[in-house]
Amino acid sequence: MKGMWKDYSIGFIKKNRASSVSVLAAAFISALFLSLLCGLFYNFWNYEIESVILEEGSWQGRITGTFEEDVVSQIENFANVKTAEINEELSDGKTLVVDICFDNLGTVYQDMPLIAQQLGVPDSSVSYHELLLSRYFIHDPQDTSPPLLMAFYFLVLLMVSASLILIIHNSFAVSMNARVHQFGIFSSIGATPGQIRTCLLQEAAILCVIPVLLGSFIGIALTFGTIQIVNALAHGIVGRHEAVFTYHPLVFAIAILASLLTVLISAWLPARKLSRLTPLEAIKNTGELQLKRRKKSRILALLFGIEGELAGNALKAQKKSLRTSALSLTLSFLGFALMLCFLTLSGISTNHTYFERYQDAWDVMATIEDTKIADFAYEDEIHALADADSVIYQKASALCSVPADAVSEEVQSLGGIERAAGSAVGAADGFYIVQAPVVIMDDSSFAKYCEQIGVSSLENGSVVLNRIWDSRNSNFRYKEYVPFLSEDQNTMTLQNQEDAAAAVTIPVLGFTQEPPVLREEYDNYALVQFVSLSTWKQIQETIGNAEPDIYIRVLSEKERTLTELSAIETELTKVLGHEFTVETENRVQEKMDNDAMLNGYKLLIGALCVLLAFIGIANVFSNTLGFIRQRKREFARYMSIGMTPEGMRKMFWIEALVIAGRPVLITLPVTALSVWFMITASYLNPMEFLAAAPIIPIVLFIIVIFGFVALAYYLGGKQILKCSLVEALQSDYMV
Repeated sequence: MKGMWKDYSIGFIKKNRASSVSVLAAAFISALFLSLLCGLFYNFWNYEIESVILEEGSWQGRITGTFEEDVVSQIENFANVKTAEINEELSDGKTLVVDICFDNLGTVYQDMPLIAQQLGVPDSSVSYHELLLSRYFIHDPQDTSPPLLMAFYFLVLLMVSASLILIIHNSFAVSMNARVHQFGIFSSIGATPGQIRTCLLQEAAILCVIPVLLGSFIGIALTFGTIQIVNALAHGIVGRHEAVFTYHPLVFAIAILASLLTVLISAWLPARKLSRLTPLEAIKNTGELQLKRRKKSRILALLFGIEGELAGNALKAQKKSLRTSALSLTLSFLGFALMLCFLTLSGISTNHTYFERYQDAWDVMATIEDTKIADFAYEDEIHALADADSVIYQKASALCSVPADAVSEEVQSLGGIERAAGSAVGAADGFYIVQAPVVIMDDSSFAKYCEQIGVSSLENGSVVLNRIWDSRNSNFRYKEYVPFLSEDQNTMTLQNQEDAAAAVTIPVLGFTQEPPVLREEYDNYALVQFVSLSTWKQIQETIGNAEPDIYIRVLSEKERTLTELSAIETELTKVLGHEFTVETENRVQEKMDNDAMLNGYKLLIGALCVLLAFIGIANVFSNTLGFIRQRKREFARYMSIGMTPEGMRKMFWIEALVIAGRPVLITLPVTALSVWFMITASYLNPMEFLAAAPIIPIVLFIIVIFGFVALAYYLGGKQILKCSLVEALQSDYMV
């Protein structure tokens, strides 16, 4: 009996190549995508671990205390400790910091307290490399919000598998439903439901083993290609290390298992339904598409005549089986169009607020970490850089108290400071307490700035940025400012931000609404104080709260290329030597890095949308290539009443047009409304977006969808048109 069913399955597969090809293609696509998903997750996970190790070290646990030098050997004697070494950078003469790595990371949070107890130090001396451990999916047992990365990955894998199950399920369902009549005959002569299910699952196994293996290997190759593309797009981005393709046998096993389970479930669902039919129900079934309730397709009939009416009825009969393709194509096109438009708007906004705004403010920036401007001794060398204007500055935080009657008439006309600034400005005893950030500039740069705005820098004091954002009459995109204070104050009282009693009164050298040319964004409702280093030295003990880093802004006096700006960076680094920890960046490279990241986002989002589109297109192929047996009687009736091959071709083209066109008609209005909302919310000029709108990629995406759907119908229709009327009405096989 088993041999009979096996021979029957092999015979059916050989004689029904079209439906077999649709199943093969669906199994191949599912294995390919699952393998690609697993491979990308593993490589991105591995890359994240490498990034953490490069930035923060490979230690997993750290213990600090006053130890003898032999503490390393004591720690290494503990079970599960792999290595222990003294961190020379963090240790000083009295306190040692020991970095520890373990063989089994799963017990880190249990082992470290035991080590601390054995060494006689409190638990507070123990620290964990939580970021690295979280990448290995290990978290503190006491943590009430553990990382959910693994759960998220399995959720994504489950969703993808579920969508792929729908594709292959439809392929199997089309093939199996066309044989209901045959299995009804087998059931009437003694075939059990179990034997029918076994036969169908056996066919699934024969058809899908090779496509699953082939798809899995090609998925690995695509993973490798994706990593190389990401490296190429991100080439030159400062601070990024190159990703290296890695793979693990366990990843391959998971991909194969997920693919096989997907195929098994996809085949089992229609097989189970088919085996439950009674012999009478099965024998009466002709395998033809049935429309439970016939409705007129008025639009299609009006546009295309009787062929449009017939195509509309056929699409309604296939509505359930085409549901996956309709949803996938709609989501893919909607996601592709929306994200391209969003990234285009984001790029326009970034250019407005950063690159275009500051393109004449800086060419090279250097950040010198953990250094005070008063201790910086390379001012002359920095200002000696050829053909460049340089400013050395540091920032500090402070408050200032302003008499209520010192507020300008312009602010009063806006309804007072309370309405203009809201909670950003406090009030107490007839005074307003305002944020007063301090920008400390080297003396020569400050003198040059004072000369530009027409005030004297011979005395100590501050230049006050006297402006406040008029939020009632302008938006954040195109800000308009009005004077904050009336300009009859000769002094400004600055207070320590943490201790209001610590205050100092300094002279006001001048008021201005034009800040110095720096790459800085200032608060909307603050009175920024620009002071020289000489002035700061007199008030720093009182004001304090200086940021730990200083900045060097270099602006070229002529247009520079990337190579020339890189040369300035190199020269600047040489001037500073190895005495400081310095991070440098240049404007052109920053723009290139930003463009590369946007292109990377577009590639990843585009790949996801292409994946969804492939799911929909694969579903269309599985239906069109598998409907030959199902629809042969339908078209035989049309042929018998005189429909010509041209009429049948017209039906196919109408169905393809509706399947591919419906997602576009749904998506375009939604995309247009969404883009209008984003433009309105961001206060951008619509013409700016139209000039940069991603029309060509969207049109190409539409053309590709239409092309593949048309190809699927062309291949399916070609087989239908080869059938003779007698063969279509009599034969249960279709070669």
